[in-house]
Amino acid sequence: MSDDNFTLEHCPLLATIDSPTDLKKLSVEQLPQVCSELRRFIIHHLSVNPGHFASSMGAVEIVVALHYVFNTPDDRIVWDVGHQAYAHKILTGRRDLFKTNRKMGGLSGFPIPTESEYDTFTAGHASNSISAALGMAIADRLQGNTDRKVVAVIGDASIGGGLAFEGVNNVSNNPNDLLIILNDNDMSIDERVGGLGEYMSHMTTSKSYNNLRYKTYNFLKRHKIINDDRKGLILRFSNSLKSLLTGQQNIFEGLNIRYFGPYDGHDVVKLVKTLRDIKDMRGPRLLHLHTIKGKGYPAAEADPTTWHAPGRYDEATGERVKEDNTGKPPKFQTVMGETLIELARDNERIVAITAAMPGGTGVDIMQKEMPERTFDVGISEGHAVTFAGGLAKEGLHPFCCIYSSFLQRGYDQIIHDVAVLRLPVTFCIDRGGLVGEDGVTHHGLFDMAYLRPVPGLTLCAPRNEHQLRRMMYTAQLDGQGPWAIRYPRGRGSQVDWRCPLEPIPVGRGECLHRGGRVAVLSIGAIASQVTKALELLQTSGIDAGHYDMIFLKPLDDNLLAQVANDYQAVVTVEDGTTTGGLGSAVAEWMTARGITMPVTRLGVSDMFVHQGTPEQLYALCGIDAASIAETVKMLDLRC
Repeated sequence: MSDDNFTLEHCPLLATIDSPTDLKKLSVEQLPQVCSELRRFIIHHLSVNPGHFASSMGAVEIVVALHYVFNTPDDRIVWDVGHQAYAHKILTGRRDLFKTNRKMGGLSGFPIPTESEYDTFTAGHASNSISAALGMAIADRLQGNTDRKVVAVIGDASIGGGLAFEGVNNVSNNPNDLLIILNDNDMSIDERVGGLGEYMSHMTTSKSYNNLRYKTYNFLKRHKIINDDRKGLILRFSNSLKSLLTGQQNIFEGLNIRYFGPYDGHDVVKLVKTLRDIKDMRGPRLLHLHTIKGKGYPAAEADPTTWHAPGRYDEATGERVKEDNTGKPPKFQTVMGETLIELARDNERIVAITAAMPGGTGVDIMQKEMPERTFDVGISEGHAVTFAGGLAKEGLHPFCCIYSSFLQRGYDQIIHDVAVLRLPVTFCIDRGGLVGEDGVTHHGLFDMAYLRPVPGLTLCAPRNEHQLRRMMYTAQLDGQGPWAIRYPRGRGSQVDWRCPLEPIPVGRGECLHRGGRVAVLSIGAIASQVTKALELLQTSGIDAGHYDMIFLKPLDDNLLAQVANDYQAVVTVEDGTTTGGLGSAVAEWMTARGITMPVTRLGVSDMFVHQGTPEQLYALCGIDAASIAETVKMLDLRC
């Protein structure tokens, strides 16, 4: 079935819902059918236009109940990450646009306020919902808007992140009426890790106890035995009594946050009743809901990791459309993982670290063979970096493998806990550059710019698989300080990628083609676009030079001196921000030596880039082959 012939005839209730106002016109008894139709709608659309499947399927009832009970968009629902928010988009006026999800000019794959007033905060990185929602709740209180409700929705993996802990701690310290919905499906993208997850799996509470406590508190308040100033005292006593009676301590109630649950997050009727019961309570509350990732689709329930983002599939059978990879180069992530295990077999000091992404980064290859030397620390990038620093301080060589956009969360730790002591930590920075359909929160555009100023850090980017392998080999030999190796998402260019592991000269670039008046300097896999551009220029009789810098830090002084001597103009090309990256480094190098050669910088300018295919985004940012060729042609004509 194609997207063009799909109709809403099998979704009669959903067809009538253009906003939460329409949803509220239905009876509570009709809500299970709405949930069923939402799942049918999501299943179809994602079969032809891939996206984040399992998380959104698991959160359908939560979405429906929240929009049914609360007065959105005036009441604020703050989503964490946003993987779970497809039903939210569909119910809030974007049903008919959902076929454009994750496409250029269409809907973002994540909630984003510039798209809809129902999207209250940017949601692309984990663990930020509690802090953002608390800020909103306190802002309302300070401005006298006491009627507005604020709800933070967070998953059991995200709540293990450091930012979420900081948020929870401050929820307990500031007057607010925040409601936290904990969507607990026992999963991150891969399996959930950490002691907090295990704790939540066994957490229980008594509904009758909560009702009794609530009634007792109101009775005491009405009779002026206690007041709001003394609420914390009675709450702590109550929590202690509950711990004594149940034999179990509750971490949230220990922080003076009312806890309800765990409840079945797929019983939408009961969920509506529960939300109505606690909606108007004063003080911070947490509602703990158990859900099933991939709920309603057997293939996804059986394998939620694969079905986090499964690609295209047959909606009737659940059979995924498999790409024919015969004769194709491997993904950079696979090459990294295979090379890492090769190095680890020969070097017992090597350990691997990832932050909830063993499968996505390729670390799962080492995890399977050497689990004792592989550490998945969960959604905790800052901890991952400092943990790597501690390992390195005591003689090990950690390979810390994290997506570029997520490593931003560990920037202080890179400087303070690794670089200051020149510790031998190798950062394998995955998803460097424009990543495509995941959009603005997931592009890895800033890594080269934010890492280049760090003293003692070696920064490089391979243009192909052979370079990646040799960079990793050289990094584990170096031992003189941190290395950062950044590479893109997806496939490389070499089918025969298993080259000998041998060192490469640090800070040395490579001349790929000597040309006439204009030299193009690139770094990383974007070199392939430059190669295509030079081929286009040849048809116009223009012969430009091409140099792969390989290292952004240290720069190749000899190569740049040669370029300055042999050419009349320079173009730099990078799959990242032009502010502070390769172009800036080359311009600074020229200026410091009094060289007046013009430097034209191609890359991502001072803007945020939204979703689209990589090819579309390269063209948008002017770093596709045609754009590079046009820039070189104009410069060549001026020379």
